[in-house]
Amino acid sequence: MGFQMQPYGMQAMLKEGHKHLSGLDEAVLKNIDACKQLSVITRTSLGPNGMNKMVINHLDKLFVTNDAATIVNELEVQHPAAKILVLAGKAQQEEIGDGANLTISFAGELLQNAEELIRMGLHPSEIISGYSKAINKTVEILDELVEEGSEKMDVRNKEQVISRMRSAVASKQFGQEDILCSLIADACVQVCPKNPVNFNVDNVRVAKLLGGGLHNSSVVRGMVLKNDTSGTIKRVEKAKVAVFASGVDTSATETKGTVLIHSAEQLENYAKTEEAKIEELIKAVADSGAKVIVCGGAVGEMALHFCERYKLMVLKISSKFELRRFCRTTGAVAILKLSQPNPDDLGYVDSVSVEEIGGVRVTIVKNEEGGNSVCTVVLRGSTDSILDDLERAVDDGVNTYKSMCRDSRIVPGAAATEIELARKLKEFSFKETGLDQYAIAKFAESFEMVPKTLAENAGLNAMEIISLLYAEHSAGNTKVGIDLDEGVCKDVSTLNIWDLHITKFFALKYAADAACTVLRVDQIIMAKPAGGPKRVPGAGGGMDED
Repeated sequence: MGFQMQPYGMQAMLKEGHKHLSGLDEAVLKNIDACKQLSVITRTSLGPNGMNKMVINHLDKLFVTNDAATIVNELEVQHPAAKILVLAGKAQQEEIGDGANLTISFAGELLQNAEELIRMGLHPSEIISGYSKAINKTVEILDELVEEGSEKMDVRNKEQVISRMRSAVASKQFGQEDILCSLIADACVQVCPKNPVNFNVDNVRVAKLLGGGLHNSSVVRGMVLKNDTSGTIKRVEKAKVAVFASGVDTSATETKGTVLIHSAEQLENYAKTEEAKIEELIKAVADSGAKVIVCGGAVGEMALHFCERYKLMVLKISSKFELRRFCRTTGAVAILKLSQPNPDDLGYVDSVSVEEIGGVRVTIVKNEEGGNSVCTVVLRGSTDSILDDLERAVDDGVNTYKSMCRDSRIVPGAAATEIELARKLKEFSFKETGLDQYAIAKFAESFEMVPKTLAENAGLNAMEIISLLYAEHSAGNTKVGIDLDEGVCKDVSTLNIWDLHITKFFALKYAADAACTVLRVDQIIMAKPAGGPKRVPGAGGGMDED
């Protein structure tokens, strides 16, 4: 046994194989660097002219999108500090449904400016206190920028809805926002309940069908199911519906039973009783007035035969959640086993029909009178990636609608708000004494990222645009933003570009929180990762070759 050096200090305390990073250079600046990399990825996707990212996840699924929430979800971010930004983006996505990109990019920008301050010799805690003061001041200024009269809004007025939704949809699908907004607004207004605060996002469904173009898209009041009916009846009008949660088939007995059959007659009778039993069940359903049977499981052949005989349409919905939505659409109650339904349990549909759209057979369940149950936006497009991206745009639109039902205040869009915030915070920082003022000034500078990025993504000269914006805002025109089409600065109230106050509010708040959280870290201690030897990719997954 050779002489072995005894571990001391940190090594002696922790298990071997751990990593320990501390101090400004190792921990803080490394963390900031990782977050900067993440925000560089999302930043080029900000705004209407944002670039698309091609992300291939671990399951080889391809995403082509400029939706930051999807991008960071599919990138498996390993670095713990960058994960904090991802979580901030996710929180924004869940809270508002739009503005995840602003959150991540802005947090990255704050951290980049914090790095400059640290290199100048400020301590992270001073930066944090400055950032906290700045975000509180930002919230005050943001409230002053709200457009007058926008807090009262009729959520059923399509014009007002579209004006607030446009910027969210345009940032995903620029140039197609007018078609999409009118579809989304239609769908949302139709399913909006009496008290708009209770608006449920799940009630606006999206059906993606390949083929055609965006102009072929439509809104269906009711549901669109992507499967055909079992049986020959393809169209039923104004019918009652019975929903069964299980399959429509003969039920096997619970216990194993043995039947002794002595003669041919007995064998025939045995088969006949089974037929009679099923016929009795199906007849009971038909007698209750139902013309459509919807089931969650398989449909037996014999059962199908009797359904045909009694002119019943049979629909199979295998997904449990779809079945629940179907019940919501029709007002039916799902019955557990095949038996005669109560009249109260039956639902009602205006029409169920099988139509062929672009070579795909779909079942369209319409329920016009049923009030605001479920609405489906049928999207058409040439490839799956385009359809997925359109679906994200619709999701953003619907989420924006939900946010505006809660709080309909709006602020000027197209970077007008950001420049105004930057200008007012700069003034505020001059009034502060102490080292905080540098942090507040940097916080103000971070807002310039938005107009700068919008201009860069549109291929304009960013410096020129920002100085023009500052000049306009200093002259008192607080609503001047960038018109990306012509590459000039214009009053956004004439262009009708508005952002929701609540989206901005949460995005900036989450970004500042995330940035402060990352700056508060001064040591990283990583234990040795658990598990055996790492699998070498490409050496087969240890599975047998088929």
